[in-house]
Parts: sequence; C-alpha cells; structure tokens
Amino acid sequence: MKRLYFLTVIPFVGMLGFLPFANRVEPFVFSMPFVMFWVVLWTVLSSVTLAIMYKLDPRTKEDGEK
Repeated sequence: MKRLYFLTVIPFVGMLGFLPFANRVEPFVFSMPFVMFWVVLWTVLSSVTLAIMYKLDPRTKEDGEK
C-alpha cells in the first residue's frame, strides 16, 4: 500500500529532476520550445499517474462499509 504512494515521486523527478537536461529552446515540438513541451508533458503525465494511483488504491473501492 505504501509502495503505491511512491508513484507520486515519478512526476516530481521527471519535471524538476530532469529539467536541467531539457532546458533548451530547440527543437520545437508542436510549435513549442522543448522546455515548454517538457513541462506540459509532465503535467499531463502527472494527471495520468494520479489516475493510476486512484484506481489502484484499495481505499477508493466502495464496499458498502464505513
């Protein structure tokens, strides 16, 4: 269960940890500088990661007990 929460580290490391390596203007991806594309990509991937965590978390399952 606690291992599931380590998925939150992936977007953090991807966006901030590798940003110095992605800090360049060229090449343009979808008419955006690469660094802007990098941030947008990791914003979307963060949402995907959180959706996966929600689906895998046993506390979100409705079993009728409270």
